[in-house]
Amino acid sequence: MVSEILSKKMKPRFSIITITFNAENYLEKTILSILNQTYPDFEYLIIDGNSNDGTTDIIRKTEQKIASGDFGLTPDNFHWISEPDKGLYDAMNKGIAMAKGKYIWFINAGDKIHNPTTLSYINQIIQKQSNCDIVYGQSLMIDSNDNPLGERHKIAPKQLTKKSLLKGLVVCHQSILVKKDIASFYDLRYRIASDYDWVIRVVSSSQQNTYIDDYLSDFMIAGTSSIHRKQAWKERYLIMKKHFGLFATLWAHVNIILKYPFTRKY
Repeated sequence: MVSEILSKKMKPRFSIITITFNAENYLEKTILSILNQTYPDFEYLIIDGNSNDGTTDIIRKTEQKIASGDFGLTPDNFHWISEPDKGLYDAMNKGIAMAKGKYIWFINAGDKIHNPTTLSYINQIIQKQSNCDIVYGQSLMIDSNDNPLGERHKIAPKQLTKKSLLKGLVVCHQSILVKKDIASFYDLRYRIASDYDWVIRVVSSSQQNTYIDDYLSDFMIAGTSSIHRKQAWKERYLIMKKHFGLFATLWAHVNIILKYPFTRKY
């Protein structure tokens, strides 16, 4: 009984998860943005998809630096795996399964936590609103050289509800923290837009969503081929239809199509 109580006390408040594959050019900046957080009560998980470049070398060096005390994170709160997977969302499911924290937060390779005090600020908000299931905010778009590109054209609403998601994925995936109790696994039937389906499901399960009017993450824009873009549209349509019904989905797409020529494409 005593050991069970101690283990519960030792569980970190946050599980920050990075998914990576052949990302040697971008991974280090992601890692540093996480390990340099001023708030120490988190675990860091890296799920690598069996990279064949220098990605795992970077992870091993990070592990050595943590063991040497270069960062505030303790070695028992850093874990990583490198093995083949079935794609991004399968890797994210592995991260959820491994996570021990109360809240999970995906900051994938190339992306960053916005600044070193971001996690500390999020924790202050959670302490004031102990019943919140979801914490979310805005994202700053950056290019591969970390140059700021501005906010997403989909601005996170101050009141996030399931209905908000009829406009699409209005909260950037890197700027939403979800209580693990309601964090179901990603649906692997969707290859590109499963994050949209996941956010709809967690918002539907949430009793309290807390908005932070600030950037939580820097999200790196990567090029998307026209083929992938078409597949993404198709998947988002099917997801929207599943959660909202045919009529609401068709009406939402009318509005999206009318606005599309006048919006930034990120």
